[in-house]
Formats: sequence, C-alpha cells, structure tokens
Amino acid sequence: MSAQRVGDMTLNELKEFVEEIVERRTQRGVKPKSKRSVKEINDSIRQHRWTPPEGTPSTLELLREDRDR
Repeated sequence: MSAQRVGDMTLNELKEFVEEIVERRTQRGVKPKSKRSVKEINDSIRQHRWTPPEGTPSTLELLREDRDR
C-alpha cells in the first residue's frame, strides 16, 4: 500500500489496511485492561448512572422547544 493518508486510499486499500490491523491484534491477543468481570462493570455503570430529577423535560421535549424558538 503506497498511500500515506487515509483520504488518499482507495476503498479496497482501506479495507486491506483495516483487515491487517485487526488480524495483527487478534493474533497477539489483546489483554484486558481491567480485572473486573463484565457483571461487575455493568453493576458499577448501573450504580453510578445519573437519573434526572422528576419533571425534567426529555431530550425530545428540549429539541422541540428549541426548534419552536
């Protein structure tokens, strides 16, 4: 592949480039950065998730309000 910029690559060159990177990463085995299980991570996300106060407009309502201005 002679292209230096992604913008200069053909679609096929880009596909080959991506496949090459994926192949390299799957062969060497990417080690997880966390020792926590998926369940522990999901539980933590649920525990720390922010819930808006009662009566807060939804994102759809905010978009409609903004559009109507």
